[in-house]
Amino acid sequence: MADITRQTTTLRIDQDIKERLKTLADDRNSSAHALMLEAIAEYVEREEKRSQYRKEALAAWEDYQDTGKHITADETVTWLESWGSGHEQDAPACHK
Repeated sequence: MADITRQTTTLRIDQDIKERLKTLADDRNSSAHALMLEAIAEYVEREEKRSQYRKEALAAWEDYQDTGKHITADETVTWLESWGSGHEQDAPACHK
C-alpha cells in the first residue's frame, strides 16, 4: 500500500451542520471525521470533472471559432433519435 502523508486541518463549521453531521454519522455507524473526508473527496472529484468539462467546452468553442466546423441541432436530434431504433446512424460529420 502506498505511503500516504496526512495533514491535520481545522474546519470551523456551524453548530447546525455539526449536529446534522453527528446524526448522519450515528445513522451510518461512522464518525463525523470519516463523513467529512468522504464529502471533501467527493466535492474535489466533482469539481475537477466540472473544471475539465469547462476546459473541453472552451477548447471546442475556440476550435469552432477558428474553423467554423459544426453540426446543426437538427442533425444532432436526428442522430440521437436513431439510437436504439435498430437503424442507428453514425454521428454526423462536422461541416462549415
